[in-house]
Amino acid sequence: MARTTAGGNAAFHNFHNDYAHIDDPNERRRLALAEIDKAPFGWYHVRAVVVAGIGFFTDAYDIFAINLVTSMLGVVFWQTAKSKPGVIPTDSDTAIKVATSGGTVLGQVGFGILADIVGRKRMYGLELILIIFATLAQSLSSASPGISVVGLIIFWRVLMGVGIGGDYPLSSIITSEFATTKWRGAMMGAVFAMQGIGQLAAALIALIVTTGFKESLLTAKNAAACDGVCQLAVDKMWRVIIGFGAVPGCIALYYRLTIPETPRYTFDVARDVEKAGEDTKAYIQGKAEGRPDEVRRATIIADSEGRLETPKASWGDFVSHYRQWKFGKVLLGTAGSWFFLDVAFYGLGLNNSIILGAIGYSKGANMYEVFRRNAIGNLILVCAGAIPGYWVTVFTVDTLGRKPIQLMGFTMLTILFVIIGFAYDKLLKHNGALLALYVLAQFFFNFGPNATTFIVPGECFPTRYRSTSHGLSAASGKIGAIIAQVVFGPLRQRGAPPGSTDSPWLNHVMEIFALFMLCGLFTTLLIPETKRKTLEELAGEVPGTANYDPGSRSAAYKTNSQQDSGSGEKVV
Repeated sequence: MARTTAGGNAAFHNFHNDYAHIDDPNERRRLALAEIDKAPFGWYHVRAVVVAGIGFFTDAYDIFAINLVTSMLGVVFWQTAKSKPGVIPTDSDTAIKVATSGGTVLGQVGFGILADIVGRKRMYGLELILIIFATLAQSLSSASPGISVVGLIIFWRVLMGVGIGGDYPLSSIITSEFATTKWRGAMMGAVFAMQGIGQLAAALIALIVTTGFKESLLTAKNAAACDGVCQLAVDKMWRVIIGFGAVPGCIALYYRLTIPETPRYTFDVARDVEKAGEDTKAYIQGKAEGRPDEVRRATIIADSEGRLETPKASWGDFVSHYRQWKFGKVLLGTAGSWFFLDVAFYGLGLNNSIILGAIGYSKGANMYEVFRRNAIGNLILVCAGAIPGYWVTVFTVDTLGRKPIQLMGFTMLTILFVIIGFAYDKLLKHNGALLALYVLAQFFFNFGPNATTFIVPGECFPTRYRSTSHGLSAASGKIGAIIAQVVFGPLRQRGAPPGSTDSPWLNHVMEIFALFMLCGLFTTLLIPETKRKTLEELAGEVPGTANYDPGSRSAAYKTNSQQDSGSGEKVV
């Protein structure tokens, strides 16, 4: 009989003790995971979502805040420029924004792989430390004779992006592996929906800071005239806005560093129930890790090694698993859908200045009005489309299903981008119509593929490759985001006079985005419906189900089973 362990709380229940009296590791695994899957939704689920969600709040804040800050950087560091004083050059603006996406790709792949190799617990929190450190470093950056401020900010934003990238697979799979089957989609959706709250907070902090420096900002009519007290105020403003992004991360850091390992990783990858129980006990006591009896631990590991059904993770097993079309097509579907989505999702941001102008929030009589209207305009856009879309997904994803929502979202977005693209010139004459289409697009992004492309990869892969697969899918999306910023950003200005900010080719760019949304429809057909199915069923580990893969049972277990059958013993 396995030894019981202390530990467990309202956020993370100690499921190991419930079945410690059962000797067979496969039966204990099945019963323990069934207990997690069937657990009624409770306060401990809410707390788990909040701990993961604060990270996504921080991620979205840091990404969105830079869109509000780059105009301030122009005032501070390009005040003496010969051409367009007080305005950041387009190349520098693009480089700073793309740097985050570049780092995010590295973080998604790197942290995704490492979380499958060394465990979720060991990696969770490290990405938040990196985000906090890089965020504070950005807020303290300044130009010097040896290096430009653009170079410094790019360096720190790449590092911050690595941390943000790591948060994608880790928060998704940890929430997924602790969640009840019935409300798993809502829990994962709520974590992702914190992005909308993060965007809202960034615009709100920008508005508060602008109001705080009102008197100084009123002294300048435009960016070129913003020197002296105005320039000093703007220099303080952008540092406060960026630096505030570290605050929520600091709040969540302790809880991330002290969570227990997920039961699924313990059973299927670590294959070390004894250590996991001690780690859970240590988490409750505030210690870094548990210290089990090493002799007993080694005995239990040796005893379970040849009896566990789940195969060990390896490069050969990874290739063998995804070489099967029924599993390989799922990875292709999640990665492809996320790629097509992010090209258009980040590309639509190219339209922000036009939309803000349409609702009268792009200009002002002085710098106070410019910054204030920009912040309020972004608040309106976030509240009108993005936030409602996120939370409609949360409340419907476990009833409507992930695949129908994603198909519906891609369909609506295809139609909306076709309308915007082919009727763009007419829409410019009717600002209300353009604003309505923009808000609808934001709504169907978030009540659609933007949410579901995050949820599905955290559910449909086997535990031993779940983090890696989610990281690869997410990285595919961020590559799409980079393409949107680097390729379609300049493309929209094709045909514009030198030095002009006009976007004569924007209508054609929107038409191209419609094609990307149509492609997303086809890749969505490759993914399974994950609603109300256990993670083991989706991974093909449950006999009798549509996805069942006999190869999911380890070779060692099969050998032992055959030997037991040959000797006349009952096989459990």
